[in-house]
Amino acid sequence: MSEHETSRQVDFGSRRVPEAEKAPLIRAIFDSVASRYDLMNDLMSGGIHRLWKAQMVAWLKPQPGQVLLDVAGGTGNIVVCDASERMLEVGRARALDQGILGGIEWVCADAERLPVADRSVDLYTIAFGLRNVTRIDSALAEARRALKPGGRFLCLEFTPEITPLLQPLYDLYSFNLVPLLGRVVTGDRQAYAYLVESIRRFPRQGELCEMIARAGLDQVRFRNLTGGVAALHSAWRL
Repeated sequence: MSEHETSRQVDFGSRRVPEAEKAPLIRAIFDSVASRYDLMNDLMSGGIHRLWKAQMVAWLKPQPGQVLLDVAGGTGNIVVCDASERMLEVGRARALDQGILGGIEWVCADAERLPVADRSVDLYTIAFGLRNVTRIDSALAEARRALKPGGRFLCLEFTPEITPLLQPLYDLYSFNLVPLLGRVVTGDRQAYAYLVESIRRFPRQGELCEMIARAGLDQVRFRNLTGGVAALHSAWRL
């Protein structure tokens, strides 16, 4: 561990932690809630997160024969890469329950150090995961490295600000009810307090567009979903 990693502070929800400590803390959170993760997503969003993911796939338009790398996708999609082994275990078990015995590769790895060759994937997706990496710019650079020329990048993520008229109600729900729901359903209130806090620290849509462009991806644009509660960001490696 370098002196830089031990001295540099990064956001972990509403508090700051040494850079080298964030990834283990994130893994611990997702290991803790893995078995109830999808149930919590359904309860928190009223199932709307499934519609967001359907819109993500519709915009992506994957084709037969393409290699899809789904980062932070612990509960399943083609080549699934997640830093939490427990999330991958839940995803593998679900795939088996659904009779899916092949066609999915499960890889435990960090989004900032992908175990794939340069220019080896056609499609890169990350849903509700970019917010949790230690260095977003490094993860975006890795996405570009992994993509083939002509490859597509798509990110689905919560946004820190929504339609102004809904913001007070959204804040009340987020900061009070979500952590309580997390405690009741998963037994881990702190994990969902972190989730809410991390959303407020995440770059706004325009800022994220600029970061994606700086990573070397092109044709960057975004779509707001459900009044800006979430957004889809799209880009290409040319």
